[in-house]
Amino acid sequence: MSLGIFRTKSVEQTLQDTEEPEHQLKKNLGALDLIVFGVGVSVGAGIFVLTGHAAATNAGPAIALSFLIAGLGCGLAALCYAELASTVPAAGSAYTYTYATMGELLAWIIGWDLILEFTVGAAAPATSFSQYLGVIFSGTPFAIPEAIATTENGYLNLPAGLLVIGLTMVLISGVKLSSRINQVVTGIKVLVVLAVIVVGAFLINVSNWVPFIPPAQTPAASEGGFLHLPMVQSLFGLEPSVFGIGGVFAAAAMVFFAFIGFDVVATTAEETRNPQRNLPIGIFGSLAIVTLLYMAVSLVITGMQNYQDIDPNDGAPLATAFVNAGLPIMGNLIAIGACIGLIVVCMILFLGQTRVGFAMSRDHLLPAALAKTHPRFGTPYRFTILAGIPIAILAAFVPLSTLAELVNIGTLSAFIMVSIGVVILRKRRPDLERSFKVPWVPVIPIASVIICFYLMLNLSVETWIRFVIWLVIGFIVYFAYSRKHSRLNFMQAGR
Repeated sequence: MSLGIFRTKSVEQTLQDTEEPEHQLKKNLGALDLIVFGVGVSVGAGIFVLTGHAAATNAGPAIALSFLIAGLGCGLAALCYAELASTVPAAGSAYTYTYATMGELLAWIIGWDLILEFTVGAAAPATSFSQYLGVIFSGTPFAIPEAIATTENGYLNLPAGLLVIGLTMVLISGVKLSSRINQVVTGIKVLVVLAVIVVGAFLINVSNWVPFIPPAQTPAASEGGFLHLPMVQSLFGLEPSVFGIGGVFAAAAMVFFAFIGFDVVATTAEETRNPQRNLPIGIFGSLAIVTLLYMAVSLVITGMQNYQDIDPNDGAPLATAFVNAGLPIMGNLIAIGACIGLIVVCMILFLGQTRVGFAMSRDHLLPAALAKTHPRFGTPYRFTILAGIPIAILAAFVPLSTLAELVNIGTLSAFIMVSIGVVILRKRRPDLERSFKVPWVPVIPIASVIICFYLMLNLSVETWIRFVIWLVIGFIVYFAYSRKHSRLNFMQAGR
């Protein structure tokens, strides 16, 4: 007996649900809004922090190749996202697509997975924002007392918590307001990044790029032992190593956090005007821009200083590189740009969290009352408030640097499901109108699955353990609550 866990929600029913007045989202977004959303969420902690960390610990100058590999994996998955998002323009992203192709249980697991991804992903930049804010105000009358500036040496991270509370109000007020704020701040961020590339290009010493791929070496013993090793090394008994080709792929898995922007673009499908045209433009436009920016910045930072001189624990490696090069003004500019930019990263990941939860609540897999939209603003205000609470608590009380990999493994698993979903929906519903179609099916979706799964294997054993624990909790919640309350369950029972 299947217990209903493989029942699928038809595309027609999915689209019909988006027209219900009390669950209807306003269509305010165009192609430019979507591109800026994607760039806005991607140009953040990844480009300002992860670039230096990954270069110092895993890839050296070849971090540029790591970004290219991660971008390629995202590009293949983006093709699949574009087809499904334009065919099924409803909130929920990978959750919604999985529900229409592979059944309710897998859809729930992906939705559960995305909730964790976006919750942790939104809290992390809020914490980083507070750190950069402390750097900016250091030595001024506005300096933030350490007791309320960080959980590392203080009691709480007050600025991070207050930022999330403020963003909760912004997101309730409407997605168009969020988009306008995002456009202004993203413009500032991109200008700062371009300044880094242009100014840094004159400070490059090409000898720092030699060897471009540092030879593999045995890593120093760590406190976590095998738990900190990539899963692929533990599974196949490979000799632990960093750098070399293996280090390039391990770094690609690490920096994948930087490429979740187009995933958030897909969550706004229901609020997009002419989604069949604008969603593919938003997805591919944002992905292409951020891939080029990341590769350029990584070449600059490893060209300005030898990768062995980069402190992997430095929270602001770009700023440090320019300070060490005798340009403290550029260091301050980068700190200000990062501080402002992280606000938008937090906001957009928060936005993605609310749209996935909203879709799951509308299907009654989560309490249906959470799917009510605001009568004036047309936003899922109840779920936004509910989601803001744990995000604010995590940002204010928990150091989240070690959880970046958990965001990555969740994102990659969602990409795999979306890629498989394209093949299944093509087979089951060839009659559907598709304004955008993935070429060379099933070759490209299969290639996407292989690359994404291999990147998952390059994440640590510890990350896999945390991921499995979260999934087990998800299974318990589904069978204890969601399966019985599912809207499809009531419809099939004729109630």
